[in-house]
Amino acid sequence: MALHPDAAHAVAKYAAGTKVFSPGYDIATAREQARAVTRQERKEPVAEVRDLDADGVPCRFYGPPGCESRALIIHLHGGGFVFNDVEVHDGFSRRLANRSGMAVLSIGYRRPPEHRFPAAPDDVDTVLGWLDRVGEFAGADVFVHGDSAGANLALVAALRHPGRFAAVALVYPFLDPTAGFDSYRDAVGFDVREADWYWRQYAATEADLENPDLAPLLSDNLDTLPATLVVTAEHDPLRDEGEHLAHRLGEEGVEVVAARCLGMVHGFYRHPEAFVAAEPLMRQVTGFLQQHSGS
Repeated sequence: MALHPDAAHAVAKYAAGTKVFSPGYDIATAREQARAVTRQERKEPVAEVRDLDADGVPCRFYGPPGCESRALIIHLHGGGFVFNDVEVHDGFSRRLANRSGMAVLSIGYRRPPEHRFPAAPDDVDTVLGWLDRVGEFAGADVFVHGDSAGANLALVAALRHPGRFAAVALVYPFLDPTAGFDSYRDAVGFDVREADWYWRQYAATEADLENPDLAPLLSDNLDTLPATLVVTAEHDPLRDEGEHLAHRLGEEGVEVVAARCLGMVHGFYRHPEAFVAAEPLMRQVTGFLQQHSGS
């Protein structure tokens, strides 16, 4: 399928922007610009929003109106590990809570280049340990969800903590530091140079690029995963690595559902105002999680 008109518009806008690998690229300014855009967005009301300190890791809790479910979704934001934060994903997290009818905990993990691997997955571990102690969600179904780099962290969390999650939902996961799949050659949007820049910001050493906690396709424990949803976008450079993961999970006997969003590009999921496909995907993700909740 050709690019959807929404995707074509996004690709043209991306092409006109400064690339992260450009000399002198200012990470701090780019982060602030993303927060500034977020402040202009319309945000859905939720019944409860709380900023929390989970043993030093900042998190934001969202409780949807009339929530009777004891389930909790751990949300890990995308942004190439480097960009975005709890504030940038605030509107998304509100929609996730409202559509699912479940509480959402958005984790503000540490980001490179200030804090390189394994700071981010270690922060997720810290939050999970904190959750075990606070007791508010004792006995609840806990899910883990992420997009792009956040999907990498969600997958790693599930691999580090077998049996901890009721299900995993991954949207266009960023998994392969080698950029070895064909979709890097025939997709649009960001390219190999940008992907390599993100991995180089994240990894502290060359050896990290072969660590399954950074590159989870190298894991020998994929068979330990719970029910997993993997969603890719047709024109995304990350398409093939996500679909390779889905095939691997099926071969390992994991209950896996895989879907490809035709005509779409990387990043569309978080922007329902710009992509007509974003809201239906949100409904698919939350429906999958609801299906695996006993609450």
